[in-house]
Amino acid sequence: MTRRHSTSEECGPSSRGMKEWWLHVGLLCVPLIAVYLHIPPPQLSPALHAWRTAGAFFTFRGHNIFYRDSTGAVGSTDVVILLHGFPTSSYDWYKIWEPLSQRFNRVIALDFLGFGFSDKPRPHRYSIFEQAGIVEALVSHLGLAHQRVNLLSHDYGDTVALELLYRYDHNRTGHLLINSLCLSNGGIFPETHYPRLLQKLLKDSGFLSPVLTRLVNYMLFSKGIGEVFGPYTQPTDAEYWDMWTGIRVNDGNLVMDSILQYINQRLKHRDRWVGALTTTSIPLHMIYGPLDPVNPHPQFIRHYQNLVQRSTVSVLDEHISHYPQLEDPTGFLNGYLNFINSF
Repeated sequence: MTRRHSTSEECGPSSRGMKEWWLHVGLLCVPLIAVYLHIPPPQLSPALHAWRTAGAFFTFRGHNIFYRDSTGAVGSTDVVILLHGFPTSSYDWYKIWEPLSQRFNRVIALDFLGFGFSDKPRPHRYSIFEQAGIVEALVSHLGLAHQRVNLLSHDYGDTVALELLYRYDHNRTGHLLINSLCLSNGGIFPETHYPRLLQKLLKDSGFLSPVLTRLVNYMLFSKGIGEVFGPYTQPTDAEYWDMWTGIRVNDGNLVMDSILQYINQRLKHRDRWVGALTTTSIPLHMIYGPLDPVNPHPQFIRHYQNLVQRSTVSVLDEHISHYPQLEDPTGFLNGYLNFINSF
């Protein structure tokens, strides 16, 4: 009796047909995925376009840095520099820009490298030290190197401000002459800072991070950012899109993992930055939205008051969260102007 041996031909047409079908599906999916991962950035809204048009650029080590510089109150020589947070931009300050211009002679804000309308090089080792250098370079570019300035910061900008404070107190070359510092809702203490899940994934995923940054889309972004706003102070659809558009300009979504290394830098250089905060003699203030899940109440503010006893504090309404200047611009502005007018 002759034994039959099965052959590939006997497995036959149906098997080959399935393989060809999956091959066709794969070939069809590749360009679709490629299109999805390279979705062009949204068009600038009229408001965002007006913000960019009102600004200018200067060059720092070959990179273009966006900034706004408005001349405001006549008869005042006071200057305020606004330092924004992650992952947004100088546009975070738009709700209080005009009121600040009524109090200060100069109101200045910039987009840090990797943010907003500024360049977003990759690969690049983003650092708090470099961002502080950019602020110093901007002040020099604007002819304010010998002018005392007031710093108003939020989130990521808080840590940049602390590096500038350290340089000021240690008389480093090129340092700013700081008149006062007001911080707001930033993870200045690693021990009371709770990054969001997406932030942890992006900063710690190693070789997978470039893949994850390409998968972050508007829906993921808006869900994540909405979680750090209060339930009654959520951004409008237009505000969500403006934030997302600012990120997508110059493919900023692709550098988020690199920028997020600032969380590790805060831990590594805690003594330097917290030490600057606890030993400085310049006027200090903290404006705090207590519903903040990133810097939770009361743990964060108690820790701050215990360590920074010279500082005054404004705690806003209990429903205000991580973006107080956007969620409660009136309360934020009142807290800041009460501080700035107190010395």
